[in-house]
Amino acid sequence: MSAEGVLGPLTTLRIVAAVVERSDGRHLLVRKRGTHAFMQVGGKIEPGEEPLAALVREFEEEVGVRLAPADVESLGRFAAPAANEPDHVVDAHAYRVRLRPGTEIAVQAELEELVWIDPADPVANYPIAPLSRDLLTAAGH
Repeated sequence: MSAEGVLGPLTTLRIVAAVVERSDGRHLLVRKRGTHAFMQVGGKIEPGEEPLAALVREFEEEVGVRLAPADVESLGRFAAPAANEPDHVVDAHAYRVRLRPGTEIAVQAELEELVWIDPADPVANYPIAPLSRDLLTAAGH
């Protein structure tokens, strides 16, 4: 799938993204190695893969937690400019993930850093990806 941008065609990336909520109300944002923007846990959907299966796979790869179906709620589909890939847009299947108390999150795979933010007042000194801002709003913040 592609779209026309100002300077030419845009490539669409099919992805999943998790709006992760901790029991204290804070939300998880992560930054991939070699990038500057913080975003939700998630990634590209593999050919033939269902979005929810991609979410479960990406979540375990990136933060070491195996999701249970009861912890996941669909937020719908969103489109936004890709944060780290020029001339790309994302078509994102977004999900709310409520972590159970005591769940330990650790950066793994291509992740370099994580932050827990107050979604009502995201800290401005963290550059946040366009899709991530939209998802925080969609999650009611």
